[in-house]
Amino acid sequence: MLHFLVLCTGNSARSILLEHILTRHSGGRIRACSAGSRPTGRVHPQSLILLDRLGYDRSGAHSKSWDVFATPDAPKMDAVITVCGSAAGETCPIWPGSPTRAHWGVEDPARAAKPDWPGAFQTAYDALMARANALFLLPFETYDHTRLQAALTKIGTQFP
Repeated sequence: MLHFLVLCTGNSARSILLEHILTRHSGGRIRACSAGSRPTGRVHPQSLILLDRLGYDRSGAHSKSWDVFATPDAPKMDAVITVCGSAAGETCPIWPGSPTRAHWGVEDPARAAKPDWPGAFQTAYDALMARANALFLLPFETYDHTRLQAALTKIGTQFP
């Protein structure tokens, strides 16, 4: 099993969604966690509504700082995926194990007007699920660092 860390600035929407997608749909091949550079301290309510509607166990979902994963005793991550432009451009901590890094940017659904949240969050979820499904088709757990990096980067650029 590989360990993935999904990053976004606030850790309230996109990173939470991809964390759940990767963990649930990878067939036990990925254990994902999420964090933010400046976490909001709460998961966006529409993220929780969407995860509930789709049947996810979201009991462990919470907004947390990426500092949790940058300590010497933190779990070793095999890959770090950013899902928002601001997190991708930030100077990240040094992650234990020197994981591969990739960017899978998706528009922030939390910026939508409240009446548009359901559609915006579904659109973000669908974009993240499409990327995850592209990953799941690969024997990524057999890849070395360089090949995993190339695969994750390619997936991040294949989708708008």
